[in-house]
Amino acid sequence: MPDYQLPKRRRIFLMRHGDVTYFDDSGRAIDPETVPLNANGREQASAAGRVFAEQQLRFDRVIVSGLPRTIETARRVLAETGQQIEPEIDPALQEIRGGRLGSIPPGDIEAAFLGVFDGIVPESMRFLDGETIGELFDRVLPAVAALRADTSWDTVLLVLHGGVNRAILSHALTAGGRTFFGHLSQATGCINALDVGAAPRDWVLRMLNYSPPSPLHRDVRNTTMEMLYAQFIRYQRS
Repeated sequence: MPDYQLPKRRRIFLMRHGDVTYFDDSGRAIDPETVPLNANGREQASAAGRVFAEQQLRFDRVIVSGLPRTIETARRVLAETGQQIEPEIDPALQEIRGGRLGSIPPGDIEAAFLGVFDGIVPESMRFLDGETIGELFDRVLPAVAALRADTSWDTVLLVLHGGVNRAILSHALTAGGRTFFGHLSQATGCINALDVGAAPRDWVLRMLNYSPPSPLHRDVRNTTMEMLYAQFIRYQRS
């Protein structure tokens, strides 16, 4: 039999930021560019950090999108692991960008909220009348390729967003393709694990949507966008 060399792969831990509150008590939308973690989100981030610490995992690089909720999540994770790493900011990995809610006709608002995360989503689909899935891929995938091209790391932590994570996970599931699976759940504070080899198609999805505070997702049957849309409608009617 010919010799066989086991493929060498590196590990990407891909997190979604912890929970945030997008509407205040009066129903006013809070700027998603500045919103911080809420109490639940802070505990989710710390819980994730404790999982990494228990497994004695060390990160060579930590990359965030630069939005406060990703930075705060990463710092809480690092506080638990005891690593003195300053998170690197890559704006190309910011969340899919919405437009102005007020510009969306009332009859289109439900589809604008929910369509981008519903099944297999075409690249032409816009999120809240803003960025398309294709535009999201266009900025996220080069950043992922640049990360893979850097041979200096073995284990990296990315703390990003629900839409961006879906783009990366979909890319991995299709071995380097651009099909977008909107129905991949990403709980706030969740951890995904992906292994990457030297070849662009060499992706192994090791773990998906692990939520340390609630590993079995016992009490959740709705998506984040469904719950946000329900909040939006309730406040609009009040």
